[in-house]
Amino acid sequence: MAMTKEPLLGKTLTELKEAARQLGMPAFTGGQIARWLYQQHVTSIDEMTNLSKTNRQLLAEHYTIGCMPPVDAQRSKDGTVKYLFPTADGKQVETVYIPDNDRATLCVSSQVGCKMNCLFCQTGKQGYEGSLTAADILNQIYSLPERDTLTNIVYMGQGEPMDNLDQVLRSTEILTAPYGYAWSPKRITVSSVGIRNKLRRFLDESDCHVAISLHAPNHELRAYLMPAERGMGIEEVTDLLRQYDFSHQRRLSFEYIVFAGVNDTTAHAKEIVRLLHGLDCRINLIRFHKIPGVDLEGVDDAKMEAFRDYLTHHGIFTTIRASRGQDIYAACGLLSTSKKIASIRNEE
Repeated sequence: MAMTKEPLLGKTLTELKEAARQLGMPAFTGGQIARWLYQQHVTSIDEMTNLSKTNRQLLAEHYTIGCMPPVDAQRSKDGTVKYLFPTADGKQVETVYIPDNDRATLCVSSQVGCKMNCLFCQTGKQGYEGSLTAADILNQIYSLPERDTLTNIVYMGQGEPMDNLDQVLRSTEILTAPYGYAWSPKRITVSSVGIRNKLRRFLDESDCHVAISLHAPNHELRAYLMPAERGMGIEEVTDLLRQYDFSHQRRLSFEYIVFAGVNDTTAHAKEIVRLLHGLDCRINLIRFHKIPGVDLEGVDDAKMEAFRDYLTHHGIFTTIRASRGQDIYAACGLLSTSKKIASIRNEE
């Protein structure tokens, strides 16, 4: 039986040094490998030319780079590109590249499907198919054709990042470490519905921005829209967040999809002001994109603007997020690989 080779992508500097040591190489070889991976983005071990040929051959016997190019791309009329990336275990995930003047944001996935099953989200309808490894997460960046243009990364694609926290933290360490991509944590935002113990651990172990999926200002309504509310309620989430300082470099934001007749009234806005009192934060209002089988509707621009203005006038910095890539089902809440995988297999 052929031995499955481990990917080097996704390994920390400590792990790369240990891998080198176990193969009888000096520990500093691990640092050389890290530079080839995270700074040079090599696609084969043979490209690591400051390693001896013997060491390269030895490394290649046990490891592979772990990078895999996207297998499909869809381009929106607004410039957004949705990529379909393979994973090491034979699944696929969607990743969205969003150029915007001098900014370019990549929306990465952390799981295939999602367990959270939010009423308004197409990914939740796909169900949960597995969590990504750090290599799978980083490959969405590593193998992105527009990689060198990126200014920001948001963990807002498929999956709940806190439900795959170990691998998410490993990936953000590599993105921000001097041996890795050396990005500022200010360029990375990780989203969450709020999961007990996991959210606290993320706040303690990472300096990246955090975005909370709010969508309703009280327990009853949020539980209707988001089953995860029953696991960690929004009051508990905000109580936890008050224990951390978001007044300096680290930013706290709340995502709020506005649904007609559900969470769009002045009474809801008042509840938001009460809920977030004392938190240094901002709110991003998001337009709802209709998905099959869900009896929810979005609101018009006038209602969005009125909701924004109320919150702003009551001391909460609020923006309306531009909807991008809706024509290719790349907008918020629309990512799902189930039909895409089937269509690609049919073509094959």
